[in-house]
Amino acid sequence: MTHDAPEPDAGPTGLRALLPDLSPWRASRDFRRLWLSGLITNFGSFLTLVALPVQIKELTGSAAAVGAIGAVELVPLVVFGLYGGALADAWDKRKLIVRTEAGQGLLSAALLVNALMPSPAVWPLYVIAALTSALAAVQRPALDSLIPRIVAHEHLPAAASLNAVRWQVGGIAGPALAGVVVAYAGLGWAYAVDLLTFLVSVLLVAGLAASPASHGARGPSWAAIAEGARYAWHRKELLGTYAVDLAAMFLAMPLALLPFLADELDAEWSLGLMYAAIPAGSLLVGLSGGWTSRVHRHGRMVVLAAAGWGLAIAAAGIAGNVWLVLLCFVLAGACDMVSGVFRGAMWNQTIPDELRGRLAGIELLSYSVGPQLGQVRAGGMAALTGVRASVWSGGLLCAGAVALLALCLPTMMRFDVRTNEHAVRLRKERAAAAGSGAGSATVEG
Repeated sequence: MTHDAPEPDAGPTGLRALLPDLSPWRASRDFRRLWLSGLITNFGSFLTLVALPVQIKELTGSAAAVGAIGAVELVPLVVFGLYGGALADAWDKRKLIVRTEAGQGLLSAALLVNALMPSPAVWPLYVIAALTSALAAVQRPALDSLIPRIVAHEHLPAAASLNAVRWQVGGIAGPALAGVVVAYAGLGWAYAVDLLTFLVSVLLVAGLAASPASHGARGPSWAAIAEGARYAWHRKELLGTYAVDLAAMFLAMPLALLPFLADELDAEWSLGLMYAAIPAGSLLVGLSGGWTSRVHRHGRMVVLAAAGWGLAIAAAGIAGNVWLVLLCFVLAGACDMVSGVFRGAMWNQTIPDELRGRLAGIELLSYSVGPQLGQVRAGGMAALTGVRASVWSGGLLCAGAVALLALCLPTMMRFDVRTNEHAVRLRKERAAAAGSGAGSATVEG
């Protein structure tokens, strides 16, 4: 008798079972290069993320002018995220990543030149922010769709966990470093360090193996994008992951309210800790994420974690003690990390290679547009009901919406990577490709 999936390995026990699974790092040279590249540019990008609004504030003195950065970044993110997915399927992914990385480096150089001028101009800051958003949106689907090509199928959950750790390290250390650099060295140094990180990153990604388009891939077009959207629509378990993430971020993203929440708690000193608490919770899960490789029912984990995120945010809105609020944000970040790891695992282990870039573009929208719109929702509801009410009601609405989506999309709850037809097909295809490659190597030898 043959089996579609191997029996699950018992895996490591004790403390080793909680440590990050480093299998992708050990097995794939290209994954190591990509991971290091992302870690380095992450630090530089956070420097600019802090320096850019600081510079606009210094030049204009207007909170509205600072807030307009998000508006000019949103449209390129939507348009180029979708088109970038089509490009990732039709072009060599390595070339696309190298070119967009180099383009972002040039934009950092433009920010540096502008900052060093006797009278820096404001309008280039918005233009550069929009172009940076466009390049990042084009690049991200290529990065995401490259991972399943360079990492073994069974190592994809571990790769998602390691990539999330990279992001969370940047999310905690990057802003802290940026604050010191901007305050003591100046804006020019922040942009200069960002430029340096892009130079190092380009050297790293240039050494990746070529990753050409799949055989028979369609050229980039709106018809190709529509094909990816139709595929996602017919894969209800994938559709569920997008919907759950959008609901969680739109209804329960609290970041816009943190300065006001710190004031209401009479703990202005806690604002920096509040911003760091959510990524800190995510990092804790990432650093103890060895268990994720032994979970097979990814859909259930996505739902439970997203509901946990909402309930933790609701508790933060209700709590009156600042330390309890911080603990709730740490728990929320941990739940968000769990949801992200298993969403990524479902995508990478079931989406065909020829569609992976376009589906990564849709994924980009689900986790980027939701938080942007969530900030608007949080601020508008706070104006109507108060800050605390906006936080706790958003969290409860999130938990309720996730529960409703779970009822409406039973295929997501039944998803099991060991038996899902799409995951089984991809495992067989990759095993056949590996066997063919080994056979060719033997003949050549």
